[in-house]
Amino acid sequence: MTTDDFKGIKARLGDISRRDFMRYCSIMAGALGLSTGLAPRIAQAIADPKRRPPVIWLHGQECTGCTETLLRPSHPSLDSLILDIISLDYHETLCAGAGQQAEASLAQSMRENAGKYVLIIEGAIPVKDNGIYCKIGGKTFLSLVEEVAAQAGAIIAIGSCAAWGGIPSAHPNPTGATSAPEVLKGKTVVTLPGCPPNPYNLLSTVVHVLSFGKLPKLDSLGRPTFAYGRLIHENCERRPHFDAGRFAEKFGDEGHRLGYCLYKLGCKGPVTHANCPEIQFNDLGGGTWPVGTGHPCFGCAEKGVGFTIPMFTQVEVLSPTPFARQAPIIPERPVPVSPITAALAGGALGLAIGASAVALRKLKDSPDDPDHPVKED
Repeated sequence: MTTDDFKGIKARLGDISRRDFMRYCSIMAGALGLSTGLAPRIAQAIADPKRRPPVIWLHGQECTGCTETLLRPSHPSLDSLILDIISLDYHETLCAGAGQQAEASLAQSMRENAGKYVLIIEGAIPVKDNGIYCKIGGKTFLSLVEEVAAQAGAIIAIGSCAAWGGIPSAHPNPTGATSAPEVLKGKTVVTLPGCPPNPYNLLSTVVHVLSFGKLPKLDSLGRPTFAYGRLIHENCERRPHFDAGRFAEKFGDEGHRLGYCLYKLGCKGPVTHANCPEIQFNDLGGGTWPVGTGHPCFGCAEKGVGFTIPMFTQVEVLSPTPFARQAPIIPERPVPVSPITAALAGGALGLAIGASAVALRKLKDSPDDPDHPVKED
């Protein structure tokens, strides 16, 4: 990257050093599961104002939580994101205009950027009775999605409602709430489930398209593997306690205060694919996530788990064996420390060979929940 290139970046992104900018691009490459050697290519894509992809963001049946999470990232900030990295041409919550002016902006972006714009769908799509249960600008959301998707260069379903139906599709589903992939069958739809999803998963997906001119690697459900390729249980900071057979039995007990595993309290991390433990939320406050604050994961990012399985019901453990790279754990009872310190200490000590078998045997013999035993490998 030349000095002139970086001068352009500073003019657009504000007071940022060359080193910090390249560090950010290296982190972005790592988040995408790419070699950090590709950071210069990512930097060039972000720096080029001509490569800003036009984005059309549609709202359906949702709580606007996905938009709220878009407002939260600090690197880059919202203004840098929507003015410098992407061109947010239409967004019903963030539009400066309203009514006919906003709809004219949508029509103009579709006309001038046909085949190039990114369509982001937030919320489920009601299909019952021809979609009359959600209308925008006189059109049903169903017809609007189909119309805009027909000319989109890429389609992203953000949040669990758009990705797989979410809360609106819960029984008895009176409006026929349906996911974007089901409505747009035959089209490639990138799904970013979560309630809300992490904004950096969206940003990373867009940066990948900017840098390489194609979508990131997706799994069979349309989820980017860099974000949804592993179970939460595999990277959880409390995983060493699971393998050592240390569990919180109820909220507020000694194990809960010491940061023990929350599996017996109904944690859905063992069956939920997401990168919450790695990137976390609320980065302005230092980063945190539900399990880190002492609450079980409820599987919001996984179809058939979030909003489906009762909150405190135990689930089958899909990945009972620990990572081989982690060192043995010492199974002695730890001294009383804070939950965060206990969790970090457990992670630092690692896991013992065969510790998973100990944990599974304890769970199997536990009288707490005989209807949901954990199967051994």
